[in-house]
Amino acid sequence: MFKRLGHLALVVGVLSLSGAQLWAQAATSSDDVDPDAVATLNKMGAYLRTLKAFQVEALITRDDVLDNGQVVQNDEKVNLLARVPDRMRVEITSPKKHRFYFYDGKNFTIFAALANFYAIAPAPDTLGKLGDDLYEKYDIELPLQDLFLWGTPGARNGDITSAFDVGPSEVGGVTCEQYAFRERGLDWQIWIQLGDYPLPRKLVLSTLTDEARPQYSSTLNWNLAPSFDEEAFVFDPPKDAQKIVIAKANTSGGDSK
Repeated sequence: MFKRLGHLALVVGVLSLSGAQLWAQAATSSDDVDPDAVATLNKMGAYLRTLKAFQVEALITRDDVLDNGQVVQNDEKVNLLARVPDRMRVEITSPKKHRFYFYDGKNFTIFAALANFYAIAPAPDTLGKLGDDLYEKYDIELPLQDLFLWGTPGARNGDITSAFDVGPSEVGGVTCEQYAFRERGLDWQIWIQLGDYPLPRKLVLSTLTDEARPQYSSTLNWNLAPSFDEEAFVFDPPKDAQKIVIAKANTSGGDSK
């Protein structure tokens, strides 16, 4: 499901006794897949595919592993507006960057506000295809890409080797159920909203292929009835902005400006 594991983040918490018992139980049967957990994940994905438009504000924390093995934590905010199947606007803010992505079903535009550079590239015709296209061609990671993959063959649920229900939880005042999954080289957890709107509210990924065990976490705040017009997905460059060419993958390290 999660194809890029380079950016991950640390989540610190205290387990209750019942939570610790659940984790211990899971550790003794790490290859078991609870069909109910997978069914809930599939239900969430099917629900996401019914959404015609939505806005998500995400608080993201990720670990970057330095060359000497030390882990450095970075935070960023993502504001994503999507109209399915072929419109998207993303704003990414952090102490180090302020970036915008625009997608209109034909072209993808990236605008680095701090550097005042922008670039435009041809894009596939759906949001579901966009993330892989950007990564393969330009080494650009589309934020929250899995929101467009859950409930499709691209979700790769068949790669799950362990799945279990951790138990009830709460994210931002929203009642959720917490689930834990394992794939080859990756442990991940997801908090799914209970009730009629099974939305993902929190996600934590832990890579197992790096001895530093870097992690990534995102907390999601949803708006299922956003107000927007077609201009929201159109980039109007500032008068002094400089147009550049997006570097191809394996040429300059991708989305690093």
